[in-house]
Amino acid sequence: MNDFNEYVRECFSATGDIVIKSMMGGYLVYFNGKLIGDICGEEVFLKRTPTSDRLLAGSELRYPYEGSKTLMRVFDRFDDKDMIAELLEGMYAELPERKPKKAK
Repeated sequence: MNDFNEYVRECFSATGDIVIKSMMGGYLVYFNGKLIGDICGEEVFLKRTPTSDRLLAGSELRYPYEGSKTLMRVFDRFDDKDMIAELLEGMYAELPERKPKKAK
């Protein structure tokens, strides 16, 4: 894991369990077991939920990689621990539960 990923993990982990997994040249970011976004290069992209739309209003909407859904590009707000806690907790409540893996 690179320095930027570790920095993001440290900033987000004050709120809960953060896991960053390598996937297709980028990284997936999980908060307490739910996928919340991606890290591509040195940019963080979060899924859109009512909470992220409200707290990150004005953030650029982009496709972090070809074939992805539009995500919110997050920048320069990592030091606001209260906002990050509100953001991650709100997103967690609004995102669906993980689907169980199908039995083989």
